[in-house]
Amino acid sequence: MSRRFTPKIVTANRLREGDVVYLTADDRWSPFHHEAELIEDEAHAQMRLLHASAQKLLVVGAYLADARPGPNGPEPTHFREEFRTRGPSNYHHGKQADYA
Repeated sequence: MSRRFTPKIVTANRLREGDVVYLTADDRWSPFHHEAELIEDEAHAQMRLLHASAQKLLVVGAYLADARPGPNGPEPTHFREEFRTRGPSNYHHGKQADYA
């Protein structure tokens, strides 16, 4: 018996800055997890991952991450992904300072 597909988002790191980014439904790379496209179909998720992986001049390390619907958009379901939404953890700078 196969496992039931859980909703996913496509995430990667921006090639130049290394920032965590999320693929949106309109093919933008956003620094905000809640703007990511929540994908609920396995075949569509694989197609979106292929699309992201082909953007080698923009992002690296694209992968599918589990997510769940939330009131403001997708929410992470795993600690690692929650941690990645906050940016660098050594001190308050970069994404943490820009979006506070």
